[in-house]
Amino acid sequence: MKDWRKAVVTPGATIRETLRVIDLSVTQIAMVVDADGRLIGTVTDGDVRRGLLRGLSLDQPVELVTNVHPVIAHAGEDASTIQEIMRARSISQIPVLDEHGRVVGLQLLKEYLVAPRHDNLVVLMAGGLGARLKPLTETCPKPLLQIGGKPLLQIILESFKAQGFQRFAIAVNYMAEMIEDHFGDGSSWGVDISYLREPSRLGTAGALRLLPEVLDKPIIVMNGDLLTKVNFEHLLDYHIQFKAKATICVREYDVKVPFGIVQVHEHHLVALQEKPVQRFFVNAGIYVLEPEVIAHIPPDAPYDMPTLFERLVAQGERPAVFPLREYWLDIGQLDDYQRAMNDFDWKPSGENDD
Repeated sequence: MKDWRKAVVTPGATIRETLRVIDLSVTQIAMVVDADGRLIGTVTDGDVRRGLLRGLSLDQPVELVTNVHPVIAHAGEDASTIQEIMRARSISQIPVLDEHGRVVGLQLLKEYLVAPRHDNLVVLMAGGLGARLKPLTETCPKPLLQIGGKPLLQIILESFKAQGFQRFAIAVNYMAEMIEDHFGDGSSWGVDISYLREPSRLGTAGALRLLPEVLDKPIIVMNGDLLTKVNFEHLLDYHIQFKAKATICVREYDVKVPFGIVQVHEHHLVALQEKPVQRFFVNAGIYVLEPEVIAHIPPDAPYDMPTLFERLVAQGERPAVFPLREYWLDIGQLDDYQRAMNDFDWKPSGENDD
């Protein structure tokens, strides 16, 4: 790769600065290099997300998420050998070092491949009433509300398509005919769309039992009332890497207590904490499921995703957690809809939201 130097960061960089390198570069990796050009380690999107789950902030040093034992290639190795290393180790990038450990190149697996095309089915949940958005949803289903001149669900679909996803199933119930009339079979967007017609509202997971085919690849499921710039390829890679039966996307959510907190033991004051901030991970409404998980959903009955994940955990499974660091907005109320229209500036690439 000719522009591999654009993927280089110094040991003094922050995680936030490193993310900018990862997101803006075609390499989707950052190489941490010392003053002499020697490789210290590498950082990928997955490394950062695992750091966020450990409670790290984006302003902490990059060394806290650096992989100091990356797979490398040596200068002089032929391209076919490097390609085979990447395939065998299931990695997409590999730094190339000289005999002194200095970076002299970066090979990308996608340089050997055609443009990505994903055969994974994407299920978009679009059957809700949108009751909290009345009166807007009295004459229009929430997924067709206009944002920046486009229906919300169309923005979601185009974002997936830009990342190589071609197969969609849309779960519909409320004002289903309006959604089907707008999207048809998907040919206007160069994709394939089918519909899961809920006889009654089946919740955020129940409609998956209406899938007519047996699938052999992970399924991405997303609520049809979300705006996000998440990189869905990163999400799918993360799910596969952890060999999880299911993956749930989460978003960090802070709650500031507007009072001083008093800690008490019996009748003694232990500590005072003024207006603390409580930090949580909340469900972001985006999931990846292995096909066999669908069998856990009861047929012909309302069933929600949180219940499905609770059931998997109770059965001893360990669903993966994918923290979102990109723009994300759940359009649940009128204030959220107004914010979405104010925020609208879409590029379907999954950019980092600072």
